[in-house]
Amino acid sequence: MKLHGVINASGDSLADFSIALDVESAVARAKDLITEGCVGIDLGAAGSTQFASRISEEEEWDRLDGKIQAIAELGVELSVDTWKPEIMAKSLQAGANFMNASDGMQNPEMVEIAVSTGVPVVLPFLSGEDPKSLEFVSGDPVEVIVRWFEKSLDDLTKIGLSKEQIILDPGTGFGPANWEWEDRYKYQERVYSNLNKLKIFDLPVYVALPWKFENGRKHLLEILLEVGFDYGRTHLPKRILEIKKELESQ
Repeated sequence: MKLHGVINASGDSLADFSIALDVESAVARAKDLITEGCVGIDLGAAGSTQFASRISEEEEWDRLDGKIQAIAELGVELSVDTWKPEIMAKSLQAGANFMNASDGMQNPEMVEIAVSTGVPVVLPFLSGEDPKSLEFVSGDPVEVIVRWFEKSLDDLTKIGLSKEQIILDPGTGFGPANWEWEDRYKYQERVYSNLNKLKIFDLPVYVALPWKFENGRKHLLEILLEVGFDYGRTHLPKRILEIKKELESQ
């Protein structure tokens, strides 16, 4: 299990403790995350929740420029979470070495970047074209996710992306803004309990881990830790590792 720590260069992130608006604070948080057990950093500058403001490409890059270069000097895995190809290309040129393609690799320009650079690509499941306003998945979500990855992997490899670059994300970090927690909980519980069904693809799995632990969220994390995954995107690596140790001691 490899942990990638979250740094938000966006002031409207709900996890306000993860926000770093200048280079100095971004580097300080990156060092803290690494000390607490992360081997990578996931940096984002444009929020995807219903509360986040929509910003221009120029503003998104202004929030990232300088932070990427400084964090890259720490020598860790570094992804930038964006759905804009222009931002992804600039980020890789500046020192990022992973793609967290929150557009689900729907944009041909994003695919071209992945093909030309050869870097690892986090490919999230999307049930709609817009990752910020998804509809409910109809039917068994696990079956839907598996079918979506089957088609996406076939399409992407046919146009030149190496399968070895791809890391699968079941996309549970996304979801409609109007979901009640009870519905979201049932959805995630179903997906996490059956995460091993993604093993048919023989690819690493990347999961967005909870940063709150009440109302069943700790139980969802425990399911994930028991089932197993390859990469965990986390705001609180120390707490994740503590809960993992608790489970192992039982």
